[in-house]
Amino acid sequence: MPDIEIGLAGLQEAQDRNNRRIANLRPTGVVGRAIRDATADLHRYAISITHVDTGSLRASHRMAVSGAAGRIYLDPAAVNPRTGERPAVYGIEEEERGGSHAFYTRTREERGPYALARAKDEIRRGLYL
Repeated sequence: MPDIEIGLAGLQEAQDRNNRRIANLRPTGVVGRAIRDATADLHRYAISITHVDTGSLRASHRMAVSGAAGRIYLDPAAVNPRTGERPAVYGIEEEERGGSHAFYTRTREERGPYALARAKDEIRRGLYL
């Protein structure tokens, strides 16, 4: 009989762990938090390396997290008050200039691996309780 009790206790523990892992896979769980944190990190980095003339381009960076996806983009509604131009339009031109001007390419290459590694570690810790 003790073998059955030990087996049941072990099974219940395994089931509890599995339930916690399933909960952590939800957007409100560890996966969602990891994506939100990585997106925020990349957003801050893109802002920090964007060249500044009037500050409108830098101020137009936005981030959005929905479920298990995060994205960073230039707000299409933002307008440069000095020139009347939209940073979402001239920001593409700036990005295409390349080199130090390519804020999203640089963010992906310079900060992306770090943000991804941190997110993976956070998810791993949450799933392997």
